[in-house]
Amino acid sequence: METLEGAEFCIPQLNSSCKKPTQPHTAVIFVLLSFVSIMTVALNLLVIISISHFRQLQTATNLLILSLAVSDLLVGFLLMPVEIIYTEACWFLGDILCTLYYVVDYIITSASVASMVLISLDRYIAICDPLRYHSKVTKRTAQIYVCLCWVCSVIYRIVLLNDHLKKPGRSNSCIGECVVVINQIAGVIDLVFTFIIPISVIVVLYSRVFMVAVSQARNLRSQIAAVTAQHSRTLSVKKPEIKAARTLGIVVVVFLFCFCPYYYPTLAGENTSIDASVAAFQLWLAHFKSCLNPVIYAFFYPWFRKSVKLILTLQTLKPGSRDSNIL
Repeated sequence: METLEGAEFCIPQLNSSCKKPTQPHTAVIFVLLSFVSIMTVALNLLVIISISHFRQLQTATNLLILSLAVSDLLVGFLLMPVEIIYTEACWFLGDILCTLYYVVDYIITSASVASMVLISLDRYIAICDPLRYHSKVTKRTAQIYVCLCWVCSVIYRIVLLNDHLKKPGRSNSCIGECVVVINQIAGVIDLVFTFIIPISVIVVLYSRVFMVAVSQARNLRSQIAAVTAQHSRTLSVKKPEIKAARTLGIVVVVFLFCFCPYYYPTLAGENTSIDASVAAFQLWLAHFKSCLNPVIYAFFYPWFRKSVKLILTLQTLKPGSRDSNIL
């Protein structure tokens, strides 16, 4: 065979080898992506420590947020570093690890989406059925549903990527490449169950939440002149619920913005080719959501800001800090 002059291959003198990336990251982009990865890990770790350490924060709602933070932490700790390295060099970890990498990627994504659905359902019950909320939604119930969402995510992704698990590297065209191609049928299934159905459920639940919240606010304002002190306390209880629903609604909008480009090939009727060195923009935009979620918590949740202050000042190392007043 002819040898291409001036071409740099992953494995020199091997014609079946892939070419090295021709457009590696500039120093500025490399530093920026590394910073995003570090911030994703740090911010989500603060969320996890806050909820895990302080007993007052270990509510059913926060357990669901904890599940979301764990999935976001795994994105920053496992997925982002691999993407940074792979876009700079060839893949030398073998076909099995290549397939496992993308399986883990899909599992984490599915668990994140499932956690967001559970959070929206929790807020829906809290606002639309507040009298029975504490009997319906308990810490035990939240733990069971979190475990189910992770187990179902693992099973779902293993079934969806079964062909790639049976024959790792089936989509690679040369040595040094790590690509997983999802055919159109599997892509449509993924689009429906990981994007359309969850987002539709979330949008419907939040629409109902906002309608009920607005109705409650109007009723309370119309009776403000004649209400008793007890009614005032009711108003103070409803405000955090409405604020939490609005905050989580922002998370949903961010999710839509980050994931729409990733599902564009499926919407266009094409196969989805997942290659970190080629589809860097779509992958990074999808994973960037994991960095934005804790940022939203930091701006909108007072308990998060207070707990972070206690963690950074090492107050959590003192005896009895688990029982601190955070709320």
